[in-house]
Amino acid sequence: MTAPSELDRARGALYGLAIGDALGMPTQLLSPDEVDHRFGSITWFQPAPDDHLIAAGLPAGHITDDTEQALLIARLLIDSHGRIDPLTLAKALADWERDMMRRGSLDLLGPSTQRAISAVAAGTSVEEAGRFGDTNGAAMRVTPVGIARPADDSAGLLQAVVDASGVTHNTTLALAGASAVAAAVSAGVEGAGLDEAIQAGLAAARAGRNYGSWVAGADVAARIEAAFAGMHGLAEDKVIQFIRNVVGTSVATQESVPAAFAVLRAVGEEGAWNACLLAASLGGDSDTIAAIAGAIAGACQGIGAFPKDALDVVTTVNNLELEPVCDQLLRLRWEFRRGAAARGGTG
Repeated sequence: MTAPSELDRARGALYGLAIGDALGMPTQLLSPDEVDHRFGSITWFQPAPDDHLIAAGLPAGHITDDTEQALLIARLLIDSHGRIDPLTLAKALADWERDMMRRGSLDLLGPSTQRAISAVAAGTSVEEAGRFGDTNGAAMRVTPVGIARPADDSAGLLQAVVDASGVTHNTTLALAGASAVAAAVSAGVEGAGLDEAIQAGLAAARAGRNYGSWVAGADVAARIEAAFAGMHGLAEDKVIQFIRNVVGTSVATQESVPAAFAVLRAVGEEGAWNACLLAASLGGDSDTIAAIAGAIAGACQGIGAFPKDALDVVTTVNNLELEPVCDQLLRLRWEFRRGAAARGGTG
């Protein structure tokens, strides 16, 4: 089998995010018992239940705010030549929510982002606006940063994560989680296998916790490692219960990011599609967990790891054209790589 190219891996990351997001759309916010009763194990795209709190009426294969905000970050990166201005991001997120309201959607900004955007509108500085943002909004939308930034420029990658996150999630917890996702995606795009990408994510989580304002909460890297230790030797049918009950599936960064990494460890090197299915079956913040898992696994395994029918569904249902976005993000990556080479190295 031919190894996937950098372009295939970049497309795998962005399509993997969208596929995971769409698979988890109908199960998000549901309890494990509700997921098991209504759906069983997720094996394909499903429409949202008619009584769903925020997704009622959405057809099978529809994406959520995870993909939409990731694409917002991608557009800002492309338009600004790879560097995001925090005030511009705050305005773009506010504009996005107004557009969602016009469309009649209930899937709006998360709690940390909503609080920060309101603070900015009231005149709070961008440094202060996100100082209590500890939920997973930064991690869910950071995949384009991982595509646009080379894996071996750790300082540049982490700064790009802060630029794409700090105005809403300027905390040690949120930045550690977002750094873990961005670094794992970047390593995958660079050619890393899944285990190597996971290690890159762990290292970035440890570095990312040194940015932003301290908030109480379990260390993201330590939680990922504890999840791996707890899963060791578990039978396949026990893994989902362990992730649900011990790792956690809430919007808290220190639960959902470790849950996504636990899913990746559970399915292994060739399991991008299965990672999305497993994560979508969790309940809780399943769309975000599946989006993160799909992005990292897709970056490592390439777009060919996903069934063509699944790619067709998310493309058609959502009118997505992700190839041009991936192409432009990769051009940014190459420009940053050339710039680092011209400066005599990276680090």
